[in-house]
Amino acid sequence: MSTDRPRSDDQLAALDVEVLLRFGLPNPGPHRVLLFGDGAVAAAITADRLGVLPRALAFLAEVVRAGGTRFAAALPEPLPGPAATTARAWLDAAAMVVEDPDGDLLVARWLDAVAAVTALRVVDRESTE
Repeated sequence: MSTDRPRSDDQLAALDVEVLLRFGLPNPGPHRVLLFGDGAVAAAITADRLGVLPRALAFLAEVVRAGGTRFAAALPEPLPGPAATTARAWLDAAAMVVEDPDGDLLVARWLDAVAAVTALRVVDRESTE
């Protein structure tokens, strides 16, 4: 996807985050840039729309750091409520390509980025209400 023009929330939310994870985690360069840029924003929009608090995403990042991506993907509820299915899809996609602790750390960093963008969205929304 080109970065020449801004995209709406709906356009970003339509991105396939699982595909971005499968290609961005093992491939440094443009794929990873897209994952940590538009992919993190797309995931944050999705998480925000599902009512996920930024601290839940940050906690999930810590779980990935401590137990690994596959461990986190096997949790019955990696994020609370209806977001569990979405989080499991992200983690399952990441687990397909993560082969070592460095990969797990990259997944945790991506989740931290998603948490940070989600927090910015919450702050912005609260400041305009």
